Order: sequence, then C-alpha cells, then structure tokens
Amino acid sequence: MKGILSRFAGRQAHPAIQFIKYAIAGALATVVDVAAFYAAAVMVLPALAPGDPVADLLGLEVLPIAEALRSSRYVWDKAIAFIFSNLTAYVINILWVFTPGRHGKIVEIALFYAVSGASFAAGTGLGALLIRLTALPTTYAYLANAAASIAINYVCRKYVVFKG
Repeated sequence: MKGILSRFAGRQAHPAIQFIKYAIAGALATVVDVAAFYAAAVMVLPALAPGDPVADLLGLEVLPIAEALRSSRYVWDKAIAFIFSNLTAYVINILWVFTPGRHGKIVEIALFYAVSGASFAAGTGLGALLIRLTALPTTYAYLANAAASIAINYVCRKYVVFKG
C-alpha cells in the first residue's frame, strides 16, 4: 500500500498511474470549470433553456431565449470558465502529474495554453453547434465538449508540453 501511495505522490510514475493522476487533476479542474460555467450561465450571461437538467436539478426558473443567443452566450460562458479551469489544470499538472522542463517556462506555459485553447475551440465549437443545430440542452452540449477536450489535452500535454 505504501508503494502505491508513493507512486501517486511523486511525478515519476508508470504511465497507468500517471493517467490516473491526470484524471484526478482533470476532475479537479473540471469541478472548477463546471462551477465557473454555471455561475456565468446563470448570473452573467444566462445560457440555460427551460428543461435544462442542471436548471431543473437546482430548481432554477429559466426564461426561454433564442437558440442563436443561447449558443453565443454558451461560448462566452465557456470562455469565462476556461480561464479559471485552465489555470487550475496548469498548476496541478506542473506540481503533481507531469515533469516540467521540456521547454523553458514561458514556452511551456504558451504551449499549455495553446493546447488548451485548441481543445477549448474544438469542444466549445462542437457544443455551440449542437445547441444551434439540434436545440440540445446546454448541459448535454457541455458534456460533449468535455469528452472532446479530455482526449486532446492528455495526448498533447504528455507528448508536446511536458516531459511525459
């Protein structure tokens, strides 16, 4: 048991352990993303539609808005959440998951944000498109965004940004 815990504590770990650590770090960044997104989608730029599962779960009264406006607000609310969740992800990744130093600090941060930005653009574009074309509830578009982002981010962070 002590050996397993020590593998989780350090950066040097078997790829399977590293992926589990990445998943845990991703889960923490996702919590930040979800909280920031829904705070923005409720209080800053309302982007939920009546019948949205999260709105229903929280007992929120949501006014109907046009799909094009909801799609646009979804993108802006995701951008707000991205700032907070990406900073969280970067800090956890450099402190616990990956070994920094493949590149200088400025290049590393730039690559991290470039990878995250590409993932953000692909996932958010997919979510906005699903809302606009299929009237999919915002929460389901958010989940499609998350699935696309996880795959892109892990591979690029492991093999491009950090030492692996």
